[in-house]
Amino acid sequence: MSGGHKESPQDNAHRAGPVVNFTNPLMSDLESDWSPLHDAAFNGHILTLHGLVAQVNLPTVDGKTPLSEACAQGHLTCVSLLLQNGATSTGTGMSDSPIHKAAAKGHPECIETLVKHGADVDQRFEQSDSPLHIACINQQLNTVKKLLQLGAAVNCSVAGDSPLHVAARLSSPEMVSVLLEHGADGSLRNPAGKRPLDLAAPNSPAERLLGNNRGVPCLMQLCRLYIRKTVGKKRIGGIHGLHVPTQLKRYLLYQSVTLGDLIHYQPMAEKPF
Repeated sequence: MSGGHKESPQDNAHRAGPVVNFTNPLMSDLESDWSPLHDAAFNGHILTLHGLVAQVNLPTVDGKTPLSEACAQGHLTCVSLLLQNGATSTGTGMSDSPIHKAAAKGHPECIETLVKHGADVDQRFEQSDSPLHIACINQQLNTVKKLLQLGAAVNCSVAGDSPLHVAARLSSPEMVSVLLEHGADGSLRNPAGKRPLDLAAPNSPAERLLGNNRGVPCLMQLCRLYIRKTVGKKRIGGIHGLHVPTQLKRYLLYQSVTLGDLIHYQPMAEKPF
């Protein structure tokens, strides 16, 4: 490598394993059409990527783009650079959908960046799974939380199964709890007539959570869900700019604030607006 293209510490920091180089003419057709841009994005080589962004949307034979591969590997700096230089944030199918790749592999920071550049948090292709379904299926809890914070539709069904059905079938109490907190409907039935409760393992923590969630949510929770629905997923980020107390904004955004924090909050401490 020439002196003008030395790799930075960031490049080397992303190398958890050996560098993967698919741009080899002796490899199979599905691999040999990878460009140097794909290699740089896959391996997290940000300086190399800088010099190759003119090919930013170049796909492989099977539809993979540099952005989708950077998202699959969780290379956030590369994702940002590609998007800033015109990479398409949406993809045309499951094989090249950056947000689905990030959801499957558990890279919430990449998802947040994609959404800021126009990706649909509920993106689907015909009858494909939503990013939220993909994250649930792959048990990526932090990614599930991020998608829901960004306004993903919690009750969207795929082949009749809601994300809560998926979480119940996996008997994941953490995932069930997060979905319920974001307004998941435990009474929904799939085509087999099963509610999420019917799919959870008997006597499991997930079953107990679902069994105890049969009443009406508290008023503060209902208000949060209604406000977020009214704002809409495309304007969720605008909650930061509302002229309301910081604790209330954090509550609406599902950040660390709790109901107790709001109940005991002293409004006199806030500056008037």
